[in-house]
Amino acid sequence: MGKMLMIMGIILLVVGMVWHFIGRLPGDIVFKKGNTTFYFPIVTSIVISVILSVIFYVIGRFR
Repeated sequence: MGKMLMIMGIILLVVGMVWHFIGRLPGDIVFKKGNTTFYFPIVTSIVISVILSVIFYVIGRFR
């Protein structure tokens, strides 16, 4: 259990650092009108989904 929590913590740390450096990718939707800003990170969501799918696939293969 402890080893799994450490691995999950490392994964969250890496995802946080990647999220910080990626920021807003081309293809993310941003609407600005007056004082209102709407940001929908569709490309960022797809990239994160693919990365997590690969990670969970690799973890599943070793179980």
